[in-house]
Order: sequence, then structure tokens, then C-alpha cells
Amino acid sequence: MATDFQSSFSASLSRQSLAPVGPSVADTLPNTNFGFDDLRDRMAKFTARFDAFIEQGRKRVLEERNQFRMNIAELQEDQRMKKRDIEIIQVKTSTHQQTVEKEEAETREMEAAINSLAAQRDNHLSTRDSLKAEIAQTQAEIEARLAAQRAHAQQQQAQSRFNVPELDFWITNLCLKIEGAGQDDRLKFVYTHIDEKDWEREAWFELVTSSRDYDVKHCRPKVEREKVEKVLDKVNESRELVVLLKGMRELFVEAMKS
Repeated sequence: MATDFQSSFSASLSRQSLAPVGPSVADTLPNTNFGFDDLRDRMAKFTARFDAFIEQGRKRVLEERNQFRMNIAELQEDQRMKKRDIEIIQVKTSTHQQTVEKEEAETREMEAAINSLAAQRDNHLSTRDSLKAEIAQTQAEIEARLAAQRAHAQQQQAQSRFNVPELDFWITNLCLKIEGAGQDDRLKFVYTHIDEKDWEREAWFELVTSSRDYDVKHCRPKVEREKVEKVLDKVNESRELVVLLKGMRELFVEAMKS
């Protein structure tokens, strides 16, 4: 049966080949040209552009990464430098603060020293003014005493020229002698014939002549000061020495009797 089919198929083909030739089936099909070459060319160009884009992107990423790293390094260096600058500034600030505190302490010490010196100066000025016043007062007193002594000396000199005979008279009549008392401004008047029981017994007093008014400092025997003051008042008022000589003799006689 298979042989029969092959025979019939071969016969059929023989008949067809003998038939007149016409358009083939393939010729009757529509044109199937899809532009693969153009597509391939465009794909190649796209691939090239894509590869170039990728390469440019990779380069840009690398450049940006390198630039970022450089920027980070610069920022780190700037941070390190700024940290170092801050440390230097802190050290300078601490040193400056210490210097300021030291200067303030020195300023306070200087102000205290200045105030102390000013107080000492004021004290010295006050002391100087006080000393000046005391010196002026002392000089005035000295001048007054010198003037009084000169006047007294002149008076004594004038009186002595006229009273020498009178003084000799009273020395004789009052049993009196005049001695030095160991000081330039003092005279010692010594009486005898005071005590009726002992005419040689002495009584004496020291007369101070340094001032205008007479004064009696010491006497033996001792007599009441009030009575001596009364005699001195009369003498200083009258300026006559005989009043003192007679008055003191009377006091000594009274003291001897008592």
C-alpha cells in the first residue's frame, strides 16, 4: 500500500512538472522585509551611545567620588587646623586671663601701696604742720622769755646800781649771806641769828630768777607754801627784793619758834 502511494505521488509530481510554469506561492506572499539591517544599525548606535553614557557616568561618578574624597580631606584638614587654632586660642586666652589676673592683683597691690603712702603722707603733713605750730609756739615763748629776761636783766642792772648799798645794808642787818645754788638761774639766801637758842643755826631758801616773777623752790626749815606764796605775791607786785628777804626771815623766825 505504501508502494502505491509513492507511485501516485511521483506521478502527480511528474504531471505538475510537465504543466506550464506560473507565479510561485512565495511570489504571491506579501513583502516580509522588516528592516533588520537598519534596526541592527540603530541598535549598534544605541549600544555605542549607551556604552558612552555608562562610561561618562562612571567617569563622572569616579570624578565626583574623588572630588568628594578631596573635599572630605580638605574639610578634615580644615577641621584639624581649626581645632589646632582653637587650642592655640584657648592657650592664649588662658595665658591672657592669667596675665590679666596677675595685672589686676598687681594693680590692687599698687593701689593699696599708694593709699598707704598717701595716708603716711597725710600723717606726715599733719605731723609737720603740728610740729611747725609747736615750733612757732615754742619760738614765740622763747622770744617772750628772752624779752622778759632782757627786761628783767635791765631792771636788775638798773636796780643794782642804785640798791647795792641798800642790799649790803640788809645783808648786814638781816644776818644774811648769798650763795650759788648749783644752777645759773638760782640763788641761795642763808640766814643766821634766827633761833634764839642757837644763833649759828641756819635757815635758807632758793630763789628762782629764770622768769620775770620770783619763785621759791626749796627752803629749810620747811614753812607753809601758802605763806610763801603770799610773800611772793607782794614781791612780784612791788618788784623789791627786800620785801622777799624780810618776809622769808619772818617766816623762818615763826617756824623756829613753833
